[in-house]
Amino acid sequence: MNAITKELKLNDGRIISIETGKLAKQANGAVVVKMGSTMLLATVVTKKEANQGVDYLPLSVDYKEKYAAVGRFPGGFFKREARPSDYEILICRLVDRALRPLFPKDYHADIVVQIALISADKEIMPDSLAALAASAAISVSDIPFNGPISEVRVARINGEFIINPNFSDIPNADLDIIVAATMDNIMMVEGEMKEVAESDLIEAIKFAHETIKEQCQIQIELASEVEKSKVKLEYQGDESDQDLCDAIRSSSYDKLYEASRKCINIKSERKDAIDAIKQEYIESLDEEVREEKAVLIENYFHDIHKDAVRNMAIDEKIRLDGRKPDEIRPIWSEVDYLPAAHGSAIFTRGETQSLTSLTLGSKNDLQIIDGAIIEGKAGFILHYNFPGFSTGEAKPIRGTSRREVGHGNLAPRALKNVIPNDPENPYTIRLVSDILESNGSSSMATVCAGTLALMDAGVQIHKPVSGIAMGLIMDNETRKYTILSDILGDEDHLGDMDFKVTGTRDGITACQMDIKVDGLPYEILADALEQARNGRIHILDEMAKTIDKPNADYKAHAPRIITLTVAKEFIGAIIGPGGKIIQEIQAETNTTINIEEVGEFGIVDIMSNDLESIEAAKTWIKNITAVPEIGEVYNGTVKNITSFGAFVEIIPGKDGLLHISEIEWRRINDVNDVLKTGDKIEVKLIDIDKKTGKLKLSRKVLLPRPDKQ
Repeated sequence: MNAITKELKLNDGRIISIETGKLAKQANGAVVVKMGSTMLLATVVTKKEANQGVDYLPLSVDYKEKYAAVGRFPGGFFKREARPSDYEILICRLVDRALRPLFPKDYHADIVVQIALISADKEIMPDSLAALAASAAISVSDIPFNGPISEVRVARINGEFIINPNFSDIPNADLDIIVAATMDNIMMVEGEMKEVAESDLIEAIKFAHETIKEQCQIQIELASEVEKSKVKLEYQGDESDQDLCDAIRSSSYDKLYEASRKCINIKSERKDAIDAIKQEYIESLDEEVREEKAVLIENYFHDIHKDAVRNMAIDEKIRLDGRKPDEIRPIWSEVDYLPAAHGSAIFTRGETQSLTSLTLGSKNDLQIIDGAIIEGKAGFILHYNFPGFSTGEAKPIRGTSRREVGHGNLAPRALKNVIPNDPENPYTIRLVSDILESNGSSSMATVCAGTLALMDAGVQIHKPVSGIAMGLIMDNETRKYTILSDILGDEDHLGDMDFKVTGTRDGITACQMDIKVDGLPYEILADALEQARNGRIHILDEMAKTIDKPNADYKAHAPRIITLTVAKEFIGAIIGPGGKIIQEIQAETNTTINIEEVGEFGIVDIMSNDLESIEAAKTWIKNITAVPEIGEVYNGTVKNITSFGAFVEIIPGKDGLLHISEIEWRRINDVNDVLKTGDKIEVKLIDIDKKTGKLKLSRKVLLPRPDKQ
C-alpha cells in the first residue's frame, strides 16, 4: 500500500486532506477527501475505446450518500439506499457542470465519476467537497483532463465571508453560493441571497477563488507523486478533413451569415433557413461523398454557423432575432387563468412560456426530507415540468428528469426569501410550473410566473421577484465581447456564458452561472450583472401591468387557516387517548387540525374551506383548554349516574360531581328518577377541592327555591 496524502488548512484552522493509493485501486483514479469526520470517496473510470458515432462527451457523474455514514437506517421497506434524492441529483449536476468543459472536446469514451459519502459530520456540508474529490480522482488518473478544478461554498454571515460554513451557520447568512473554478478561471456559480448588491456577489466570487487556487495547487502536487497520472491515455480524436471544412466555409459562410442577419423571430423558421443552406451544399456533392462524410459535414456546418452568429454579434451587435444586445423579448402575462386553482399565472417572454399553478395546504402537507445528512420538513415546494411538446419534440413523459430537478431548484431559491413565515403565512405552498413553450431560460419564466401566482393567490410576499438569463459572446484572440440579455436557446448553445440572475428591485435573490470561455475578467462579470439588473427591473415593470401587489385576500374557494396558542399541558387533552378527541373534532366540524409543540406552548392550526366549520372547531378546542372557574354556570352533559349523584362533563374532558343533594331542592331517593345519561343540564361550579382538584357542582342553586311549608 503506497498511500499518499496532502493537506490544506483553511483560514479558520480546519484541515482538508486528500488521500490516494489506499482504496479502490482498480479504478483509473480514486481519492478520499476528509474534513473533520466527513469523508468522501471519489472514483473515476473510463472505457478504453471511444463510442462510435458519438460527437459529445459521454460523462456520467453520480453522488450517493450512505446512511451508515451517519449511523442511520434508510427508510422504506427494503432498508437500503435506492434512487437518488433531489439533493443528491443537485450535487451531481454541480460537479458535472464544473468538470465537463475541461475534458478534451474530441474525447468520446465513456467516463463515469462516482462520489460516495462514507462518513459524515452533520455540521459539515458535503456538497462543498464533492467537486474537489471528483477533480482530485481525475487528476491522479491517466485520463486526459485540463484541470484541476475545485468548488467551495461561500456564505456571508454578519458581514463576513466564510469558506465552507457549518450547517448551523447557513440560516444566519444573507449570501450562500457555491463557486467552481480552475487555477485561472471561474467555471460555475450557483446560490441564493437575500437581496444583495451585484458588487457583493462579485466580492464573494473573488473570495472563493483564492481558496480554490490553493485546493487546485494541492491536487497538482498530489498528482505529481502518482505514477499513473504522469502518462495519459492515448485516444483517437475526431476524424478531420480540412479540405472539406475549407470548402464548406468558402461555399456557405456568407450564406449562413446573411441568413442569420435576416433576424427571423421564430425558432423553427430560423432552423429551416439554416437547414436549407446545408441541404443545398450536400446536394452539390456526389452521393458517395455525402454518405462517407455525413458526420463531418454536420459538425463543420455547426461550427461554421456558430462562427457566423458569433461574429455577427461581436462585430455588428446583431442578434438572431434582431434585438439589441440589452433588449428583452416581448412579454405578456395573465393571472387567475385556472379558476379552480388557489392561484395561477401565465408568463410568456418571446417563445418561452410557463403556466404555473399554486396550491395552499396545511402543515400536514409539509414535504418530509429524509436524507442521510439533511432531515426536516419543507413548507415551500416548487415543481418544474418540461414536456417534449414545449420544444416541438415527440417525446413521451417517463418520470422526472435530472434537468427538471435542477431547473426546479433555482426558482424556489429565488422566491423563498420573499415569502412570509409563520404566523403571517401558516400555509404549506406548492407551485407547479408547466413549461408550454421553450426557447431560452424557462427557469427564469418559472420565477416570474411563480411570483405572479403567489400574488394572485393572496400570499403576502414582501416584494415581487423576476429573473433573466444573460449570455456572452467573446473573441478569445481580440477579447472583444458582447453581453446578451434574455438569451435564446440558440444563443445559449452558441455562446460562452449562461448566467441566470433573479431578484427584486433592491437586490439579487439567486443566481446560476455556467462559463464556457477561459479567463472571464471580473469587469465583464460586473457589466453582465449591471445589464441583468436593468433587464430584471424592466421585467418587473411588465409584470406590474398585470398585478403589482398581492391580492388582499385568498380566493373564496381556498382553505382558511386560523391559529390558536394553548398551554403545552393542554396538547394531550386536545388530541385525546389514541387521537380520539382530535379525530372527533375533525369529523364533526369537517376541518383539518394540526398541533405543534413550540417551547411552552402548543400551536394549533385549524384549516377548512368553511369559516363556520373553523369557528365550531375553535369553540370546541377553547372549551377543552378552558380553566373551570368557581361561580361560573356551564351547560353540561350527564356522563355517569351513581347512587350518590351524577358526574357531569362541563368542559370537554373535565367532569364534576353533582351530588344527589345538589340536584333539586326536594329530597331525591333515586337519581334515575330525575336524570338520565346524556341529559343536557345547566350546573354551577360551587367549589374545587384544593387537594384533589375535584369539581363540585350544583343544579339546585339555579332553580327557584320553594317556599318553606
